[in-house]
Amino acid sequence: MMSIAKGFIFKRMDSPIHRLDPRIKLLMSIGLFYLALSISSIFEAAIIFSTIFTIATFAKITNRLIRTIFIALGFAIFIFLINYIVGYEILLAIQLSLRFITIISSTSMFFLITSPDELELVMKWMRIPRDFVFAFVTAVRFVPVLIMDATRIMDSQKSRGLELEKGNIIKRIRNFIPILIPLILTSIRRSLNLAEAMESRSYSSNNPKTSLYELKLKTRDKIALSIILITFFTLVYLLKYII
Repeated sequence: MMSIAKGFIFKRMDSPIHRLDPRIKLLMSIGLFYLALSISSIFEAAIIFSTIFTIATFAKITNRLIRTIFIALGFAIFIFLINYIVGYEILLAIQLSLRFITIISSTSMFFLITSPDELELVMKWMRIPRDFVFAFVTAVRFVPVLIMDATRIMDSQKSRGLELEKGNIIKRIRNFIPILIPLILTSIRRSLNLAEAMESRSYSSNNPKTSLYELKLKTRDKIALSIILITFFTLVYLLKYII
């Protein structure tokens, strides 16, 4: 569970990709997501993977991205088996599994290179309602935290003799009760702290809200935008008309 959380937790790093405007990073991830959906062969999947790993290398997140891919690999194998059982050809089943992995990779990469604060600025720039922005960004912040809390509680309970892997299915479900109760209490405590923080900052006030930072494209962002657009349309042309 800790590995799953680390695959989607932002870690501030000094890299050319991290320094880009968050709108550019979002556009890059959307482009990769679209290309992942358009995969129609194993060779095309290899090209998309090469692009993703090239970006990850510049962003210095290759190891964390590989960890996410290994986690997604289990679900990809399940997808392959289901499609093969229902009658799809092996190559098509492999293609669908690779498509799933590339989609997970492009999504995970965005969260690895974009902080929740930057994500909030992008959503406000898109004129998305404030309450929805707050709810979404809060979920992005706290879901990985809850996963790590659950991991710590499990380790703590195991050190006290709790055996989660033994017994039949009913006993295993019962064994998770000592995990769920502390996790729920911890979540409630976090929610109360968050509510008090919102109240102290007059979140419910109808006065216009301002931000400390404003999004503004710099020279490096414009250069990156040009490279992304050229690369995207080149890949679309290659995948559609040549490969």
